[in-house]
Amino acid sequence: MPTEPLPPRPGDRLSRVSLIPVAPVIFRQGRQLRRDTPRLPEAAQPWSGAVPGDDPIRLLVLGDSTAAGVGAETQDDALPGNLARVLAARFHRGVTWRAVGENGATTRILLARYLDDALAEPADLVFLSIGANDALGVRSRAAFARDLARLIRELRRVNPRAAVLVSSMPGFNQFELLPEPLRGRLFRHAQALEHAGRAVTERLEGVAMSSPAPSYTEGFFGADQFHPGPQGYREWAQWWVDDAAAAGALPEPARP
Repeated sequence: MPTEPLPPRPGDRLSRVSLIPVAPVIFRQGRQLRRDTPRLPEAAQPWSGAVPGDDPIRLLVLGDSTAAGVGAETQDDALPGNLARVLAARFHRGVTWRAVGENGATTRILLARYLDDALAEPADLVFLSIGANDALGVRSRAAFARDLARLIRELRRVNPRAAVLVSSMPGFNQFELLPEPLRGRLFRHAQALEHAGRAVTERLEGVAMSSPAPSYTEGFFGADQFHPGPQGYREWAQWWVDDAAAAGALPEPARP
């Protein structure tokens, strides 16, 4: 585990600057996307559930629209329910799960509005889905890394034995909904934030960030072509758990 932060890659420092020359075009494209793209609701309550079984693992899914289940009718069909089923099958145990967060949340919003809820109940495993809105909001690498580090420290302070798995950034270069130059510039900035996030996670015990997003399959996206649909959540949950296990970042949670 490195003791010093990963140095910025060539171009990381310029990921925000590169947006300036095309800012008027990107602004128009963003406004048109917001007007033309259907705004899907968050998943219906309840935002908690269980997969029956012995010695249940306590799972917390914390984050943005994907933690909020946007693109699915219920959280059982969204990321939390699918993660719970994959984990139950892998460890042959029950899983109790709950989701905390909101559509559009950045790391700053999670710290300000949802940290108390996230820490209100103990967790054995935390899946942290965050970063996309930091990229969309063109937040700096330093601000994202600072807030991510604080969020993880608080999660680990209250749940010192829990593994924390952090999502990599979405593959914005694969979002056909996004026109150029918005798509390419957003992808470039998201990758800069991801690299900054990895510098944080690689210094912290019991914390890992997933590999870069894989290729999205046909049917992955929901009705808005931006968030996952039920199929996308199933695929993402399976990939995320397999990826973490292959990296040695998914130890079996301690039994009660």
